[in-house]
Amino acid sequence: MTLSESQKLTFGQQGYLHLPCLLDSVRDLNNLRNEYAELIERAAADMVARGTIGHTLSGLPFDQRIGCLFRESDGALNDYLDISLPQKRVTAETPMHRGPAVFALLRHPRLLDVVETFLGPEIYSNPTQHVRIKPPARYLATNTRVSSEVDTTVWHQDQGTVAPEADNTNMITVWIAVTESTEESGCLLIAPGSHKRGLALHCHDPNANYSRQAIPERLVGRERIALQAEPGDVVLLNKLTMHASLANRSRRIRWSLDLRYNPIGQPTGRPWFPGFVARSRASPESELKDAGAWAALWEESRANLAVSPPRSFQRWAKDDPGCA
Repeated sequence: MTLSESQKLTFGQQGYLHLPCLLDSVRDLNNLRNEYAELIERAAADMVARGTIGHTLSGLPFDQRIGCLFRESDGALNDYLDISLPQKRVTAETPMHRGPAVFALLRHPRLLDVVETFLGPEIYSNPTQHVRIKPPARYLATNTRVSSEVDTTVWHQDQGTVAPEADNTNMITVWIAVTESTEESGCLLIAPGSHKRGLALHCHDPNANYSRQAIPERLVGRERIALQAEPGDVVLLNKLTMHASLANRSRRIRWSLDLRYNPIGQPTGRPWFPGFVARSRASPESELKDAGAWAALWEESRANLAVSPPRSFQRWAKDDPGCA
């Protein structure tokens, strides 16, 4: 997979590039869907065993079941679905997903081909990565904090979510649509060209139940687009491109992944999480190809963080004068 000069120019000027059908919705994403169907079964059973919910809700259709599990668990389901650990209160029992279908996507050749266009042939899988499954907002309406964290993504720049040590890292975000993403279902919002303005101030979000930070509306600017996508579409984002997402007002889930990559040897911005060599033309033997080994890296990280929590994820103080 190679990009045209026009596509490269668009990315440079706009700070994002929409690549329709880069992945095949069936061939490339069905293993992921099947993996998550099994994950929901395990997650529901585990939450019942922990006393988080009272019933597995096994008789419901997939989309409806996810919505109900989010509501009944007060948002706890999200930890089971994500492919990273939460920012705070990590224990040896904190749920996270680390399945082979996700690992296969992290190493998918077509994704790495387009990433190589911008980063070169020595590619590291940055551990700042997420699976986002947004249920319809009606399932979250009774809990404002859960709704604000799960149903919408606040305006931010990806560079603003990692430690300053990665400010000079050549990082790129790869966003993947697993389901249809429309304005009604909560698609991406992008401020085109905003990457040219540098790193913006991010202020504490009082609606989040952890220290999430967001770019104030006044700093985003007027030019914004709602970027709708089909399953298998991929969107590349510059690390300084301002973006957010809408609430899901549809009756179906909105499911996506956002993955990040940087050149081997450059700081990831989250050194307490494990990355890996995804592609190396110079030393192919250094590539991690074993999903089990990848899972073990995250399990080791969880064990370490349960004993020694990471320093703050946040760059800006809550009382920053610019946020007044």
